[in-house]
Amino acid sequence: QVQLVESGGGLVQAGGSLRLSCAASGCTFRDYAMGWFRQAPGKEREFVAFMRWSVGSAAYADSVKGRFTISRDNARNTLYLQMNSLKPEDTAVYYCAAAPVSFVNLLARAGYDYWGQGTQVTVSS
Repeated sequence: QVQLVESGGGLVQAGGSLRLSCAASGCTFRDYAMGWFRQAPGKEREFVAFMRWSVGSAAYADSVKGRFTISRDNARNTLYLQMNSLKPEDTAVYYCAAAPVSFVNLLARAGYDYWGQGTQVTVSS
């Protein structure tokens, strides 16, 4: 059974940084594409970033491009999201998710088979 556990969320002032981690177990990590999504109160869960194998296979939502960086360490079975220049509108619960590495549309929630429980990120103005 694949398990994903996020950590690293917290309260930060606007302009600050946070690094989220997602530890995976119960799977061959390199066989999965990994994504980050977020859900703000009263809003639908939205795509943030995904990575198939390496930096060259990453993509970002326009709202975070240039500020967030997704990375993965296959030896440690861990996914990361470095978030810089945080804004109040980045406040949300952040989720990591896993999809078969060959899946085409990694921007869509439906492509992901496994989800973590989420970690809260709050950015104060």
